[in-house]
Amino acid sequence: MDSRKEQMLFYYRNSFKSLAELNQPELRLGGLRINPEVNISSTITYYNNIRYKKTYGKELQTISGLPADARMTYFSFSPDETKLAFTNSTDHGVELWVVDLTDLTARRMTEAAINANAGMPYTWFPGSSALLVRMLPVGRASLIETRTAPPEGPIVSVSDGQISQNRTYQDLLKNPYDEANFETLITSELYRVDLNGTQERWKEAAMYIDEEFSPGGDYLLLTTLEHPFSYVVPWYSFPNRTDLHHADGRFLMTFSRQPLLDNLPVGFMATWQGKRNIHWRADKPATLAWVEALDKGDPEVEVPFRDELFQLEAPFTGIPQSLVKTIQRYAGVIWGNDRYAVILDRWWNSRNSKTYLFDPSGSNPDPRILTDRDYQDAYS
Repeated sequence: MDSRKEQMLFYYRNSFKSLAELNQPELRLGGLRINPEVNISSTITYYNNIRYKKTYGKELQTISGLPADARMTYFSFSPDETKLAFTNSTDHGVELWVVDLTDLTARRMTEAAINANAGMPYTWFPGSSALLVRMLPVGRASLIETRTAPPEGPIVSVSDGQISQNRTYQDLLKNPYDEANFETLITSELYRVDLNGTQERWKEAAMYIDEEFSPGGDYLLLTTLEHPFSYVVPWYSFPNRTDLHHADGRFLMTFSRQPLLDNLPVGFMATWQGKRNIHWRADKPATLAWVEALDKGDPEVEVPFRDELFQLEAPFTGIPQSLVKTIQRYAGVIWGNDRYAVILDRWWNSRNSKTYLFDPSGSNPDPRILTDRDYQDAYS
């Protein structure tokens, strides 16, 4: 459903995967499972049809022009909710399609050249007239056949005496060839694709993993993976850089850097000390919010509060404002307005979760606990 609860979409899929899907090629790199021929996750769920209905209407309506033998996924309403974008996978790549919800017609926007290996491969521009799309780079290098390629040298593991307790992860990188293939598969160029079919390169090739426009449409938060990679943790623990850009692509500043997270403190609630969960306040045109740990990211450290929520308004050169502190590890926030917002926290060891009501204006610094419960308990 859309945000106004006026439009409904019904997605249809097969109950089981076909033999062709089960027989698809698969590379397991950095915690990802990728179909290298199509450039999308090999575990993605596809849909083969969409039907449309007004919430108070009686009939399900068909959408004309949908792709034949459709394998659709990654659906997203436009900001004005008059259009629906989705990807369609062919045997040789991923296409971008858009449905006009006013006349229920679908049309293809790109060739099968989208890079969906790192997840959601596009985002809408705020005006609903264009999309920012991750595309395969021009002249992309061929993948290395690791089963037949001769080793270039020994794999060196360095131990510097620090105690590090990592979980056991699947599908990690194992050698320099895996590293090279991972970088090849994740690297994209960003293109602006207008609804009239015009395509323009918006940003040069890099390992982009997240793009988020500010609600007012003036800025873009762009996150990019960086080296060095690791053989002991998945891709989301690799170093990354979060940059701020103007909506026309001009670089503004580097807002945050995440280091390689291969040496966190022991415990499920361990984290790192820098800026985490960076996002835009949904109720403001251009205000960034993020969380920082107050216990050095170590669950064994006894402190009255574990995390602190900050905000910073455009042009992002002032002093960050503290909004609220949480007793346990931050688990999300729901923005309301200048007076009300809801923040959640949790603690794995005790299975406890709390929900707080707080005042984002700062005039009332003491949050009020709305719920305090153990999420494994049975409630009537």
